[in-house]
Amino acid sequence: MKNNMIRTLAALCGFWMVMSCRPTPEFVVKGVIAGAEGQTMFLENVGLASIVLMDSVRLDASGSFMFKKPRPEYPDFYRFRLNNQLINFAIDSTETITITADAVTFATSYTIEGSENCTAIKEITLAQLDANQSINRLRKDYQAGIISDSTYTQQTIAIAETYKGTAKKYIYSKPMSTAAYFALFQQVDGMLFYDLYDRTDSRAYGAVATSFNNFYPESPRAKHLYNLALQSLKVIRGERRLELDDLKANAVDYFDIELSDIRGNQIKLSDMAKDHIVLLNFTAYQTEWGPILNLTLGSLYAKYHDRGLEIYQVSLDEDLHAWRNIASNLAWICVRDPQSIYSQAAAMYNVRQLPAVFIINRKGTLEKRIDDINNLEKDIHSMFE
Repeated sequence: MKNNMIRTLAALCGFWMVMSCRPTPEFVVKGVIAGAEGQTMFLENVGLASIVLMDSVRLDASGSFMFKKPRPEYPDFYRFRLNNQLINFAIDSTETITITADAVTFATSYTIEGSENCTAIKEITLAQLDANQSINRLRKDYQAGIISDSTYTQQTIAIAETYKGTAKKYIYSKPMSTAAYFALFQQVDGMLFYDLYDRTDSRAYGAVATSFNNFYPESPRAKHLYNLALQSLKVIRGERRLELDDLKANAVDYFDIELSDIRGNQIKLSDMAKDHIVLLNFTAYQTEWGPILNLTLGSLYAKYHDRGLEIYQVSLDEDLHAWRNIASNLAWICVRDPQSIYSQAAAMYNVRQLPAVFIINRKGTLEKRIDDINNLEKDIHSMFE
């Protein structure tokens, strides 16, 4: 009996030793970048609210590279950056991806093997780049007076619809895929192609949100999509409900932001939102309206801060020095997103123009989006009645 117990304990110990020695699941990205000798390529994780540098490699004459990283718990997005050119890709269940590219045409002419989703992401990326270039050319013609307001508007809409034609293939046929998610959040000049508050576009958010919740219910991205879909429903009241019956009400009611203030401290929106009424403002100081807006906010802050008002102001200014000079004279929380007009935080709130103002109530619910800055004091005052 004693010997049997000893053998059993030995077997269990052996089992746990084997289990503890098993390698952590990894994903591998490898390949060759031609014509990049001496240049550094960076591997970055594209998160919901920030982009994190994971690793880098200085390429030699062969151009070959290989990265091995822990596989994410849920599907996630990554990119390679070389001389401000980007290659986007996603990792889900894929273990190995192979990329071949040339340094000169890094972002457009690469090949990617090992993942259908990554191949689709390349197609979506090229469609997005085409749309950006077309809109930039159109804007130059408009600013030069070559085309009229109506022509500019019509052609801009047509360009966006061309992009959506590519995106829809994945959003509606494979809404659970990383390609569908990626397609939904592409931007032009920092603005989403898919408007959260458009009746038709809101269905796309609903389709991807429902699928991500079904497949990855605990994923931060699934919860993010859930919130976006809910915001869409709040705005498009009276319209046919999106198919969100299977979604669980287990997410926060606003999207958290964490950015640095002028002292380099990381400040979370959620930390200051506890038991306060928060005015969330996306802005740019170096604009004609910037000083006037800050005067208005200063008046509101002085009047309502003692009653529980906080202001979390996100600057999209490119000039770091100018931002610091102005922010140092403001009484509320001032942070800056170095991604500027390509801000992921602004994209989460579907900011399509500046300034953008939102109110979060004491319960931590996104109460409203302020469409008319002239009504800002009235809207704030109503929160304290």
